[in-house]
Amino acid sequence: MGRNTRKRRSSMATKAIAASAALALGGGGLIWANFYASAHESNNNGWSQNQTKAAAAQVATISCPDVGQKLTNVPQNARQGVATELANLDKQITEAYARLASTRQAQAGDSGFVQNAIVGPLKEKRAATIDRIRIDIQRVGGQFNTSLSQLAACTTQNAQTNAGQNNGGQQQNGGQQQNGGQQQNGGQQNGGQQNGGQQNGGQQQGNGGQGGNGPVAADFVDITKVQGNAQLGVGQNGLPANGNSGSRGTFTTKCGTNANKNHNTDNVIVAPGVANGAHHLHDYVGNQNNDAFASDQELAGASTTCQNQGDKSSYFWPVLRLQNGTQDFDQNNDGGGKEGNVGKILQASQAQIKFVGNKKGNVVAMPTALRIITGDAKAFVNGNANANVNWSCTGFENKVQLHDKYPICPQGSQVVRTTDFQSCWDGQNIDSANHRTHVSFVQADGTCANGFKAIPQLQVRLVYNVPAPKLQNGTVVNPYAVDTFPENLHKPITDHNDFINFFSQNTMNKMVNCINTGKNCQ
Repeated sequence: MGRNTRKRRSSMATKAIAASAALALGGGGLIWANFYASAHESNNNGWSQNQTKAAAAQVATISCPDVGQKLTNVPQNARQGVATELANLDKQITEAYARLASTRQAQAGDSGFVQNAIVGPLKEKRAATIDRIRIDIQRVGGQFNTSLSQLAACTTQNAQTNAGQNNGGQQQNGGQQQNGGQQQNGGQQNGGQQNGGQQNGGQQQGNGGQGGNGPVAADFVDITKVQGNAQLGVGQNGLPANGNSGSRGTFTTKCGTNANKNHNTDNVIVAPGVANGAHHLHDYVGNQNNDAFASDQELAGASTTCQNQGDKSSYFWPVLRLQNGTQDFDQNNDGGGKEGNVGKILQASQAQIKFVGNKKGNVVAMPTALRIITGDAKAFVNGNANANVNWSCTGFENKVQLHDKYPICPQGSQVVRTTDFQSCWDGQNIDSANHRTHVSFVQADGTCANGFKAIPQLQVRLVYNVPAPKLQNGTVVNPYAVDTFPENLHKPITDHNDFINFFSQNTMNKMVNCINTGKNCQ
């Protein structure tokens, strides 16, 4: 099929400078402007490195509350309008970042410049946009929480702030316990501080990665040196999948590895009708018509890469890139190089898509067009509440699962990304305002809470041939990383996965029957 050309849309204006990019999207988050100049910048318009560092000491980050996560009761008839306004919040933050990055000299000469010329006007624009969200909701009879108006204000931080401490107050520290008490090795992550040293063979010899916004050395760990922590049949949050009772069958669908390079930076689930709504590049397998403007009818009628033509579901995830100094087709594009997502796109060598049952009982069919997002693309700034990440290496999957580190695999071993989706459904809705509350994970005993129904659990396992990065003098050479929203600094905790169900009714019924009767089908 080739890359999605987006003939139906106009491009969202993103003026960010890639080498310093990291801007907040989804209506909130952290803007990171890397003001540390490399040697070739010293004579840029007479602006010296010392002046640049002085500007960085004044302000380098802007933290804005995430409006989208707070909107949990948006009436269906208002959701498109609200999605458009959330995209406007994203654009405003993008423009504020561009202003922040282009006014370094003014900032150095006026301590109040950022507040008066950037943060103050940003608050006014955000307040007006949030008010339009209120109007959209109330126009169709919905209730708007007026306290959301307080989310208009953003705050500033200086360049020395350690962005490894996310908005949830939890420090991303490889030497401390995280995610269910798993001990992760690898030292402290100082990912927010971009050292931005000189380029050497295309690699950033500091803590900024090839794109200037990560990953950093502390994001990686030699998997052979990590204490075993994996539990068979249990995901990151200690949530059991199917076990030795209940519905024990499986259904596997073979949909390829995106060999036809179907990519775009949209997300029809969270940003329908918005070009570049993801601000990072996705791999798509299965349904071949997935972009921001695809209707359910168009998705249902699309072609599929799945061998079973009864599966026209859409499976998509952020691409994995090798930052070895090379560039790919999107180096000058929004969502790509313009937003710090740089390097060679890696195609998975395997993409295993499997549905399993429930530990306690039978599963019911998923409704057509059911949407599920697992993980959080903004976990580094939002906190880990919705994070759901498993990184490992072939030969180590039953021993070690990493959640906040990229593994450095030994020779002959491959990188593995695994995600287990929510498998409880409210029985009514195919989506929800925040795209999460209509589905949930099972409880500790394997049952669904709140009257939710057990549905087949989607498990996606992606395997990659990745040259092992090298850690040298506190830096990482030839790192790899998932595409991210720029402010999330390519942290491994931000990995996520998306699914839209377009199985035919006959094929879905076959899946349910196979799982409930203990068969292994495809």
